Amino acid sequence: MEKGNMSVVKEFIFLGFSKYPEQYLILFFVFLVVYILILVGNLTIIIIVIMDSRLHTPMYFFLSILALMDVCFTSLIVPKLLVDLLSVTKAISFPLCITQLHFFVAFTNMDSFILGIMGFDRFMAICHPLHYPRVMRKKVCITLVLCSWVIVSLHASVHSVLASKLTYCDAKEMQHYFCDLPPLLKLSCSDTSINELLLFTETTVILLTPLLCNLVSYVLIAIVILKIKSSDGRRKAFSTCFSHLTCVVFNYGPVLFTYIRPSSAYSPEKDMGISVIYTMVIPMLNPFVYSVRNNDVKEALRKLRKKIQGQQ
Repeated sequence: MEKGNMSVVKEFIFLGFSKYPEQYLILFFVFLVVYILILVGNLTIIIIVIMDSRLHTPMYFFLSILALMDVCFTSLIVPKLLVDLLSVTKAISFPLCITQLHFFVAFTNMDSFILGIMGFDRFMAICHPLHYPRVMRKKVCITLVLCSWVIVSLHASVHSVLASKLTYCDAKEMQHYFCDLPPLLKLSCSDTSINELLLFTETTVILLTPLLCNLVSYVLIAIVILKIKSSDGRRKAFSTCFSHLTCVVFNYGPVLFTYIRPSSAYSPEKDMGISVIYTMVIPMLNPFVYSVRNNDVKEALRKLRKKIQGQQ
């Protein structure tokens, strides 16, 4: 690379959905509606968990943290996307890009850790119900969440600091709608082998650890459920896990595809489509998944609705 091309990049331009300029207005309203649903659904979950004493249990505490993480990382991305869809220049400064990258990595990985903890919670509740109150007490639950946040924050710091040290030359146009690591590495004109190695190895460990926790938990849960003689008992035991298991499948599929693969398999168009799924569609669906088959949540929602109507 010649020295004349080694100018410092002060901002990036999101190309995002630039291939569909005639669809910008439609995309704006679609994403706006999705974002509103994300906020309403997840904030409602948080509110009812706080207000309804029957939901002051480990499972709903972790559910409220999951809802909070969904609100955080979508709010990190979607408002900027909405502004860009109505703007001529879709730029983000270099410091803000690195900041967005850091918190996006932290929030999304925190989602995975919370799902792993929830799997362990279901394992204790079904396989060791007598020990459940002692093991999953409030102090332990808070400690698990705080330790998870420390781990994902360190993980995010490693990637964001390394990304900030790369040289980007004159490359400014990013084939994405937010600062994610794979498209950012593609813009660098310096050696990114260490970044790519860490992205594959460290991210694999960070993502697969909670996934493995879920897999082991549900294998043991399935063994216990199959030993229950009454079909009604088996159905009730499985119903307590259905919502969480559905969220695990929804969350891990797109994320694993995006980050645990060789850099040569990177495809901007395909990655953007998958990113829309895990940054918008899944956070929108999570509250509904936990509400449709959950009688406690539905009863808490009815109480909240009556309280609101009574105040009008």
